[in-house]
Amino acid sequence: MKRPSCWVCICVFLFLFQSVTAAEKEEVWGPLEFLAGDWEAVTKPGEARGRFTFSFDLQKNIMVRRNHAEYPPANGRPAFTHDDLMIIYREGGPSVLHAIYFDVEDHVIHYTVQTSPDAKVAFVSEAISDAPRYRLSYDRLPDGKLHGKFEIAPPGKTEVFAKYLEWEAQRAGSKGRQP
Repeated sequence: MKRPSCWVCICVFLFLFQSVTAAEKEEVWGPLEFLAGDWEAVTKPGEARGRFTFSFDLQKNIMVRRNHAEYPPANGRPAFTHDDLMIIYREGGPSVLHAIYFDVEDHVIHYTVQTSPDAKVAFVSEAISDAPRYRLSYDRLPDGKLHGKFEIAPPGKTEVFAKYLEWEAQRAGSKGRQP
């Protein structure tokens, strides 16, 4: 009886390995799928305007969020823009998600990602006694919009988060868009 060639064994192994990896990716990224796409903040005239995207990259090994916000002048402060980038990635196991955030104000924040089956995602920074702690969260609303919130806990009170920013967003190009 003839034995299968080494190449056949390697191909079968690679196919099986690829299938497991694809299944693991779907399991890991599934709770974040609702974020994928182009979003725009739903605001009232005269308030900040913003757009952000969540997209998969590197053959679905990472998810990238890009954000751009425009703030009008207020309380003697001139108008300004804010841009940031966050990369979400797996590390330390197939289902452990982390993120790293960068912005134009030189902030760098390392997050651990917490997901729930009811379409909620929270990015929570590490608790360090002498530094603020951050939490960025997204909840999918029944109408398909997103509720977003950015909270900060002061140094020494790492579990006492206070709202810093809050917004609602809809898919870009959706009806009901505010001017």
